[in-house]
Amino acid sequence: MSDFMWLGPFILIYATLMVFILGLLIGSFLNVCIYRIPLDQNIAITRSHCMKCGHVLKWYELIPLFSWLIQGGKCRACKEKISAQYPIVEAGNALSWMAILFIWGFRPVTILYCMCASVMIVISVIDERTKEIHIGLNIFIAVLGIIRLILDYRNWYYYIIGMFAVSIPFLIIVIVSKERAMGLGDVYLMAAAGLLLGWQHVLLATTIGCALGSVIHIIRMKVSKKGKELAFGPYLCLGIYLTILFGNPILKWYISFIVHK
Repeated sequence: MSDFMWLGPFILIYATLMVFILGLLIGSFLNVCIYRIPLDQNIAITRSHCMKCGHVLKWYELIPLFSWLIQGGKCRACKEKISAQYPIVEAGNALSWMAILFIWGFRPVTILYCMCASVMIVISVIDERTKEIHIGLNIFIAVLGIIRLILDYRNWYYYIIGMFAVSIPFLIIVIVSKERAMGLGDVYLMAAAGLLLGWQHVLLATTIGCALGSVIHIIRMKVSKKGKELAFGPYLCLGIYLTILFGNPILKWYISFIVHK
């Protein structure tokens, strides 16, 4: 038996590498979603092609991250530049999965959180560009939330309360401001996230998202002359992601601080 003890670390390294590679592959698909969803184009059937000349990409031009690097960030056919968004999204998705894996380990909830992180990348880029969050993306996160509730069914109320803890106040803001302060997409996003995270965690995610949104957008307004109009989705998604990673220790510290105050 001891002769095979070395297989433990090897299997762990192999599994981690496979997660990273899968993260890159899914990241490539996320780029397809980012481009096609706002245009209401099919994300599954139409073959990948150059956005400039229409050149249908070969398999070796679709290797995540590496194809872009090998081709120097240019299309092989027309030599036009390919946006750096593609490798950034691919690498970003893989690294976000690795961080979640590091925190949560190989557990069912890890899969849910990784899928949520991927969807939030799509939401963030599209919302930044169009100021809209596609309802289908929010529904996907809500489905993940339902699965999370089933996995932790003894605490079902924690997730049901979470679904309304932030979305109801946001909905009131939307109604009162007539969608000038925020849109319904943000309401649906936090309802879905609340169902996935639970009420304490979604409140933390909202706090982090609002704080980061305020600080970062002010900096962007100063540095890049961005207007006052704010795409709130990316900051909410960042708050959700950071809560997935660090929510438990932060809440544990906060509760301990309140109790012993």
